[in-house]
Amino acid sequence: MTFIIKNTKWVMLVSGALTCTMFYGLFAPQAALESMFGASFNGTLENIVIRSWSALVGIIGIIMIYGFFSQKNRVLLFSIAALSKLVFVSLILLYGQEFLVKIAPAIAMDCLVIILSGVLLFAVRLQRSTT
Repeated sequence: MTFIIKNTKWVMLVSGALTCTMFYGLFAPQAALESMFGASFNGTLENIVIRSWSALVGIIGIIMIYGFFSQKNRVLLFSIAALSKLVFVSLILLYGQEFLVKIAPAIAMDCLVIILSGVLLFAVRLQRSTT
């Protein structure tokens, strides 16, 4: 379990860096929407929502990168990121199944983060109960 606790930070760094790439949706919302979902929009509201979503996803990436450097806050930050990713994956599975093929790599990465977050929480809890 110590191995898991010590090495989870690398998953946070890589996943956080990949998640930060969504900041480009702030500057190119149409391109972000097309690359992620293969869809387009035509309206001011959609423009605002995509830019906001891109910023929020990018902030989750920053949280994960910060968790790489901050052992004290790592479990909390990884849990927040995993919860955000769980909501996204759930929404895609419930309402966006037509986008699954296009968004499969992101869903796979998010599922990995969700699973590893659960393993980390279990490992930390187990370690605390034995000390």
